[in-house]
Amino acid sequence: MTDMTYEEALKKINSLQRFGSRPGLERVQKLLSLLGNPQDKLKFVHVAGTNGKGSTCALIASVLKKSQYKTGLFISPFVTDFCERMQINGEMVSHEELSTLVERVFPLVEQMAANGEIITEFELITALAMQWFAENRCDVVVLEVGLGGRLDSTNVISVPLVSVITAISLDHTAVLGDTLAKIAYEKCGIIKENGVTVCYPDQRAEALEVIRSTSADRNNRLVVADMDSVEVLSMNITGTGLEYRGLLVSLPFIGEHQVKNAVTALAVIEELKKMGYNIADHSIEAGFSSAVFPARMEILSTDPLIVLDGAHNPDGTAALADAVRKYLGNKKIIAIVGMLADKDVKGAVQNFAGLFSRVITLAPDSPRALDAQRLAEHFQKIGIPAEPSADADAALAKGLSLLEGDRALLICGSLYLAGDIRPRILNSLHTK
Repeated sequence: MTDMTYEEALKKINSLQRFGSRPGLERVQKLLSLLGNPQDKLKFVHVAGTNGKGSTCALIASVLKKSQYKTGLFISPFVTDFCERMQINGEMVSHEELSTLVERVFPLVEQMAANGEIITEFELITALAMQWFAENRCDVVVLEVGLGGRLDSTNVISVPLVSVITAISLDHTAVLGDTLAKIAYEKCGIIKENGVTVCYPDQRAEALEVIRSTSADRNNRLVVADMDSVEVLSMNITGTGLEYRGLLVSLPFIGEHQVKNAVTALAVIEELKKMGYNIADHSIEAGFSSAVFPARMEILSTDPLIVLDGAHNPDGTAALADAVRKYLGNKKIIAIVGMLADKDVKGAVQNFAGLFSRVITLAPDSPRALDAQRLAEHFQKIGIPAEPSADADAALAKGLSLLEGDRALLICGSLYLAGDIRPRILNSLHTK
């Protein structure tokens, strides 16, 4: 039993926000060593990349769970509840377990602070997750990188079972560098000596070159996932039917990019099988069909049609725009959009040209939010009628009031926005 409440635990974690993201692994290594290095008791699939990390992780973890392995999943950011960040077999850490962990680990953070060693929020979350996964004796942990790779606090682990590099594009350029090669170099920091690396099938040449040379330098066998291993049988708003080496697999995610993420996940699963993991065909089928990934072209309602997506950089919004054209091409789209000011807003908005009949803008619940009026102006400049909204409830009420006939509502632009609006929509649909 813990004396600390869940709210107090979150407050402790959030108190470290002010220290921001600070490159370097020394601090988190020290904290983990004070905990007895729980990460050394675990085996990992380590996933870095700009886009597609989350869905790739969700698919791999779901297949491992269906194969009867006790499977940890570490993801960021969360959509609705902080506890989504760490899961075992699809179940989030409970509020009470998180409180117990914080009560145990935070005094070590304070002890380090007294010596001038300041732990950041993400470093603490990483340490909490490692401790929880080790205490629960997970067989495998699917570990998503927070930012970059080389200096990300998840990179404290030794050689993972598989290092995975998903699609690389320009994002977080202020931290990771302003070219694909520089960003790829940071992501490739998770490639360890004598390991195995699996790479997304449609990697840009500049990034792929860095992945190839890093893999060679560190004596890794590089597997570039092969699009020829799957055939797309069907695609509609509810999902994608695939044939994979004679297996019929149903993917509950939509969009061309999700097929590529699925192929990446399947290549990772093949590597795990070679290592002796017992993953049967029926576990792949069951794992794929039951994978859950909120706020990625997620259908919250079919009548009226309401779609939620967290795409927040130009590559993400390009993939979203492509999926909207493909699956919602016969509908007029009303969009609720909120973005963070530190993203390439102009590039992201440009991808929506000609796609929306009307936009309601909103400032997401984040100190980094872009003002709703300024975001509306970005849309107006490309000829889309846009109006700012004061808050999420007003934006939602307005969006829902416009839904009639052949119209659909799309909410996108930021995971902060998605996390705020998702429960509100589900609640309003539930109370109808």
